[in-house]
Amino acid sequence: MQVKTILTAAALTLASAVSAYAGCTYHEQQAMTCAEGTTYDSDSKSCVPTTS
Repeated sequence: MQVKTILTAAALTLASAVSAYAGCTYHEQQAMTCAEGTTYDSDSKSCVPTTS
Protein backbone atom coordinates (compact mmCIF):
# COMPACT_ATOMS: atom_id res chain seq x y z
CA MET A 1 0.00 0.00 0.00
CA GLN A 2 2.79 2.44 0.84
CA VAL A 3 4.55 1.70 -2.47
CA LYS A 4 1.41 2.65 -4.42
CA THR A 5 1.16 5.92 -2.52
CA ILE A 6 4.78 6.79 -3.21
CA LEU A 7 4.47 5.93 -6.91
CA THR A 8 1.26 7.97 -7.22
CA ALA A 9 2.88 10.98 -5.54
CA ALA A 10 5.91 10.69 -7.82
CA ALA A 11 3.71 10.46 -10.92
CA LEU A 12 1.69 13.52 -9.91
CA THR A 13 4.85 15.48 -9.14
CA LEU A 14 6.34 14.58 -12.51
CA ALA A 15 3.13 15.46 -14.33
CA SER A 16 2.92 18.87 -12.70
CA ALA A 17 6.59 19.59 -13.40
CA VAL A 18 6.18 18.69 -17.07
CA SER A 19 3.06 20.83 -17.45
CA ALA A 20 4.74 23.79 -15.76
CA TYR A 21 7.72 23.46 -18.09
CA ALA A 22 5.47 23.25 -21.14
CA GLY A 23 3.57 26.35 -20.06
CA CYS A 24 6.70 28.44 -19.62
CA THR A 25 7.95 28.13 -23.18
CA TYR A 26 5.32 30.42 -24.68
CA HIS A 27 7.05 33.64 -23.63
CA GLU A 28 9.96 32.77 -25.90
CA GLN A 29 7.67 32.71 -28.94
CA GLN A 30 6.46 36.28 -28.69
CA ALA A 31 7.21 38.63 -31.56
CA MET A 32 9.36 41.68 -30.89
CA THR A 33 8.00 44.97 -32.21
CA CYS A 34 10.46 47.83 -32.67
CA ALA A 35 9.84 51.49 -33.40
CA GLU A 36 10.11 52.81 -36.93
CA GLY A 37 13.73 53.14 -38.00
CA THR A 38 14.94 50.34 -35.72
CA THR A 39 15.26 46.58 -36.04
CA TYR A 40 15.50 43.80 -33.47
CA ASP A 41 19.03 42.58 -32.73
CA SER A 42 18.92 39.02 -31.39
CA ASP A 43 22.45 39.25 -29.97
CA SER A 44 21.69 42.22 -27.72
CA LYS A 45 17.99 41.31 -27.47
CA SER A 46 16.95 44.91 -28.07
CA CYS A 47 15.97 47.31 -30.84
CA VAL A 48 18.88 49.00 -32.58
CA PRO A 49 18.85 51.86 -35.11
CA THR A 50 18.74 50.76 -38.75
CA THR A 51 21.81 51.73 -40.72
CA SER A 52 21.41 52.56 -44.39
